[in-house]
Amino acid sequence: MTQLMGRPILGLPSDLDGRSTLSDLLAGVRTALLTLSVIAVPVFGLWVLAPYGDDTAQDAARAVFGLWLLGHGAPLARGPGAAPVTVVPLLLTAVTVVLLSRAGHRQARRTRGRGWIRWRSPLTVYAGYLLVAAVAVAQCADPQAMLRSRAVADLAAVALLAAAALGHGLWSGLGRPARLPRLPLPPALWPDGAAAATGRALAGWLLALTAAGGAVLAVAVLLGSAGQQAQRLGGGAAGWLGMLLACLSLVPNALVWSASYALGVGFAVGTGSHAGPLGTRLGPAPDFPLLGLLPADRGPDWHLLACAAAAAAAITAALLTGRAATRWTAAQTAAVATATALAAGPPALLVGHLAGGALAPGRMSELGPVPWQFALAQTAWLLALALPGALLRRWWLGRRGDGAGPVLRARVGAYRLVCRLAA
Repeated sequence: MTQLMGRPILGLPSDLDGRSTLSDLLAGVRTALLTLSVIAVPVFGLWVLAPYGDDTAQDAARAVFGLWLLGHGAPLARGPGAAPVTVVPLLLTAVTVVLLSRAGHRQARRTRGRGWIRWRSPLTVYAGYLLVAAVAVAQCADPQAMLRSRAVADLAAVALLAAAALGHGLWSGLGRPARLPRLPLPPALWPDGAAAATGRALAGWLLALTAAGGAVLAVAVLLGSAGQQAQRLGGGAAGWLGMLLACLSLVPNALVWSASYALGVGFAVGTGSHAGPLGTRLGPAPDFPLLGLLPADRGPDWHLLACAAAAAAAITAALLTGRAATRWTAAQTAAVATATALAAGPPALLVGHLAGGALAPGRMSELGPVPWQFALAQTAWLLALALPGALLRRWWLGRRGDGAGPVLRARVGAYRLVCRLAA
């Protein structure tokens, strides 16, 4: 009797033992609500501090849903004329990606079994997240909403971002089981370890280019008139807080714009206006503190020094590639450096697309860097500086004998052997 009572009344097979489908669905809903709370807390706080007679709690909730969709890269419309709003606040996007990736990482540790049993839990979490997205789109479909949704495009944007972030979390949680595909190149051009070296050089380039954009942005803050515009526009504690939060959410966008400035291609500030180190042409712009950082209309001058930051980022990639290239030949080093330059293009296209967009029809329909120019400039800088820099770094390390690879050591050993036999 004791043995019978010690057994569980209901036993489940090992393949089915785990969280229920409802629990996984609620986990996806909870993840979406957590990302929503990042926006809801400041928005409702501003609504409480500065209530207006024609704003209700439902209007504030619609604004939260609209900003949440915008953070996923979803295009929205504003005002009675349906003015397009496609500038993505990248800080909200980064927070969303981090939370979704962590959720995918947690689900990876709970997956059991094979086939459908293994993927049922992550897919259910994904469905729960999209359920909240459908509610957000429905709430913003009202013509009275400040930011109106476009159902198909918005759901597609949320689905793509959620799938990418959850997929990354699953991949990292499962220990990165899938190996990177090997390029169809002969070993004489693509040696072992080239993919890892390319990834390190690309990561170093992106981090250094972000730091370069931060340096350019810091100089613009010191020399610009953002503080004067903030003093003129701020009205009360709620106005100051709202302006501060808006500027903070767009700081990553400003970093991308500054990086594009350092690369030399610059960025658009409305139709027919352009800001770049080679020359700036500006027209009327909205009163906003970040736009007060733009330089005045001028021709090329000392602002060309901003390109030194992009050169430093390219040199960083060259040093990383050259350090790993001590085991390779010159042709292999050139192939890896070229692959790094080409690999920088796709992420630059995506980031350039998300960092810019439109805020209104007409003049404000073009903001931010042109994506293809932003991507092409990164590839050009890497080919112009990182490629010869990596070859020079490899030659210097080989000349000093630091980190000499098997090929170099074999040649030196053969030379010494021949000398001893000749003696």
